[in-house]
Amino acid sequence: MELSSIKDAFDRVTKRQKSSSSKFLEIIEQIGHEIEQTLSRIQSGQDSASATDHKLILRDVKAKLKEIAPLSQLEGTQKDLNSALSKYPKIVEKSFNPDVSKAYRNVDFDIRTVNQIISSHFYREGQFDIGDFFIHESREAEASADKSPFLEMYQILEAMKSRNLEPALNWAATNNEQLKQSGSDIELKLHRLQFVEILQNNGRDEALKYARTFFAPFASSQMAEIQKLMACLLWAGRLDSSPYSELLSPVHWDKLVEEFTRQFCNLIGQSYESPLSVTIAAGIQGLPILLKLMNVMNSKKHEWQSMKQLPVPVDLDREFQFHSMFVCPVSRDMASEENPPMLMSCGHVLCKQSITKLSKNNNTRPFKCPYCPSEVEAGQCRQLYF
Repeated sequence: MELSSIKDAFDRVTKRQKSSSSKFLEIIEQIGHEIEQTLSRIQSGQDSASATDHKLILRDVKAKLKEIAPLSQLEGTQKDLNSALSKYPKIVEKSFNPDVSKAYRNVDFDIRTVNQIISSHFYREGQFDIGDFFIHESREAEASADKSPFLEMYQILEAMKSRNLEPALNWAATNNEQLKQSGSDIELKLHRLQFVEILQNNGRDEALKYARTFFAPFASSQMAEIQKLMACLLWAGRLDSSPYSELLSPVHWDKLVEEFTRQFCNLIGQSYESPLSVTIAAGIQGLPILLKLMNVMNSKKHEWQSMKQLPVPVDLDREFQFHSMFVCPVSRDMASEENPPMLMSCGHVLCKQSITKLSKNNNTRPFKCPYCPSEVEAGQCRQLYF
């Protein structure tokens, strides 16, 4: 969604508001100064001054205040501020269409599934009190099953933030086989950080003892990394000035926290990113295009609810693309279950409907590939699965 116009309008409002406030304070200061001078003149001549003298003093201050003309000075800045303020809501309303109902289809969602997704999101984000309250309000007690694993994850993460790796190491040891199957080396990375911490805080002997106890299972596959850590023993007490000083970087802790979260979610069958967050973010990105499309189609009185494919692409960032897509180079249609991609004998790929048209709906009739001189038969084409 393009927000630069809103930001520019907001910046104009704040700039003129600051200008108006500054001018107001300046005028107040001038008026206060004149009043203080007037009071000082009256008080200094209080014993000998007559009523006529007081009238002259008041006449002078009145003339000076008139000369300052506070209302005239404020009028210009206030007018500019009011102008900017009146335009800002119009720009906001133009950019944000409050009626998004025309840009989505009415789908019968399973409300229980939706409630479970929402409660799982709260637990995933560590908002356990909110998740419990939501489950209580929605009366979906079964959804609380997601709480226990995420509670364990956040307890381990809290310990890691305090540089306590014991809970994480215990978790890695318990899930050793599953981590190996997924190709993860997070257990060694945890031991590496623990080794460095011991070397820094407890000295060479304790670090060597730790290495002998825990590094042996990794020797066959991670010998180079273990040799690097053993070399650190020669720099005990001065590791920060050694060739291995990068091991002290806080970046390793940040990366390990992220990797631990990914591996933990993977082992409990959950994605690293919250499905609800991803869905909403993707919807926000695609909504402006859908709104524009629906406005055009509604103005032409075209029905889109029954369409199987939108007439325009809704481009999303790569972070929202989880499945391979194929667009037929001949028809420009996106492949679907009814119109799957087909591999021809020459190696090129077209969608099934394009092959049907080129072959005149005859499986044995040869036709020329649109991209090479080869003759192809529809019967020899094979469906591709991405």
